[in-house]
Formats: sequence, C-alpha cells, structure tokens
Amino acid sequence: MKYKFTSRGIFLLFVFFTCSQKTWSQQIPSPDENFPNLVTFGNKADKAWGDDDFCQILFFVVPKTQTGSVYIRVFDADCGGQVDESRGGFNTKTKFTVHGAGCYSTNEKEEENKGPVGNYKAGNILYSKTIGQDTAYDNKWYSFGPINPIEGDLRSDLGGYVFKVIIQGVEGDDGNLYKFFLSTKSDKNQKVEGGNVFTYEYSVRLNTTKSVSHLYPYVDMNTTATIQKNFDLDDDAYVKIISMSNPGAKMVSSGDGDWKESSFPITEKDKNSSLDIQIIKTGKSPNNNIVFSITNQYGKSMRFYAVPMGSVPKKSIKVVPKK
Repeated sequence: MKYKFTSRGIFLLFVFFTCSQKTWSQQIPSPDENFPNLVTFGNKADKAWGDDDFCQILFFVVPKTQTGSVYIRVFDADCGGQVDESRGGFNTKTKFTVHGAGCYSTNEKEEENKGPVGNYKAGNILYSKTIGQDTAYDNKWYSFGPINPIEGDLRSDLGGYVFKVIIQGVEGDDGNLYKFFLSTKSDKNQKVEGGNVFTYEYSVRLNTTKSVSHLYPYVDMNTTATIQKNFDLDDDAYVKIISMSNPGAKMVSSGDGDWKESSFPITEKDKNSSLDIQIIKTGKSPNNNIVFSITNQYGKSMRFYAVPMGSVPKKSIKVVPKK
C-alpha cells in the first residue's frame, strides 16, 4: 500500500513560534519529537537491526543559575521485559557512564562527541553502572546523582555546565530501549529551569504505526547548507525537512542496514533557528530502529536539541492510504 500527504495536510500555512526553555521538559526523546524511546544494541548485534555502532552519547546542559543538585534519570535501564527488543532471549548488558569536567572541551576531534572513536570517554567519571536483565530497573526510573552542577564542563557557548552520558552495549545482541530526564529530584521528573539536552547522533525507535516524528537541529549564522544522513529506515519511512524558508523538501531515505544522505540549502531566513526534520513512518514494520545525524557544509556535525533552539517551523502533516 502506498501513502501520500493529503492536500490539506501538505499545504497548511506555517505557524512559527519561539520555544521557551521554561515551557519544555528535559526529557529525551521529548514528547514533541514523538519517538517512543532511544535504543542501543549489544555489541554482538547485527547492525542491520538498526544500530550502527552500539553506542549513544548524550550531553546534558545545566545552567549556571542552578545552585542545587541535579539528577540524570533513565527509564527502563535494563535490557529485558516488554519494552526492549529480544533477539532470541535476552543476553545483553548496557553500560551507562556519566562524565563531568573535561567531558566536552578536551575532545580534540568532533567525532569523539558523536560516537565511540578516539578520546570519546574524556572527562571525569562521576557515575558508572552496567545493567543486564534486571527487574529492579525494568519499566522503572533510575537516578544518577546527586550531581553538583559545578562538577560539569563549564561552556558558556553551550549555556552552562555540560555533562556527558555514554550508553554502550557491552555484551549481547538485544536492543535496549530507554529514555532520559534531567531533573532536580531523585524520585520524580522535575525539570531544571533553563536546562537542555543535545546529541550529535540519534539512535531511536520509531513508533509502531503510521506517525510523524521530529528532529530539531539548530542552524547557526555560519551554516549555508546541510547534509542529513540516515541509517536503516528499512523503506518503512521517508524524510522531509522544513525550514523557515522552505515548506518541505523530501530527502533520500535509507533501506535495510545502509546509510543514505542528501543535502538541504540554508538561506539567511533559516539562520538562528531550528530545522524541523520530519520522519514519516508508513507503518510497515512494527519494530524499526534508525540512526540519524546532520552536518553543515564543512562536514561539521550539528546538534539535535531536545528543547529546540530559536524558532521552529511547524506544519500539519497527515498520512493517509492512497487508493
């Protein structure tokens, strides 16, 4: 069955808004991104199952105005139970490591902030925990902390103290599905005012049925073009990019276990705002995991923010079967 946009869904007017950090939660994936979970497979998994390097790196930003302790909370940290993806019986262990001072500034190569290469484990280790199949963490929140904000890597250009969390599949071949929240409380999700979370490469699970998910990379003043790169969409989804100046351009989408990329131009109107990358799922595959990244014209990776930076273009999208 083929799918198309309805004319009403495609050509509705843009509604522009500026996102206030105080109105969004610091959950990743955020509700607006519309991904059910992040995903990391064990290091013995087949990459065609949707994880290219069995590692995910997240950066949590705590503003300098935050004086009290914070907690980095993870939901369903174990690999077992209904949420996770078994490949014939759970045998996977996942290592979660929280890094503080030096975790961002000391990386000499940009790729070290994106994936498991070079000095990607830079920074003081504050907490580390390896979790397998364990009911104590299954479908529950677990908190790393308390964390003193000044233990982080102070970066004024990024808005405060930066903490890096590395999630790495160290054993097995199953998919561990989870989500995070930056909180001021150890026992509940209470947002850090002005906080944010970003990553350079998303490894995510798509929804089980037809849906539209979103990624929000920030476009700075020096960007004139972007290249989006996606892995393992399995011909189950396609990609559109919307900017302040462009109501929607369809990008190249990957098949099973491969990377595809395509370029998207940036105008002056698009700068100092976020793009809306829409991943439109057709619903053919119930368990589809993908990897996504984006670079500028120089090949420099761009950040995806859970709390979008600047203004965000929005447009209603509706996917219906083509008769």
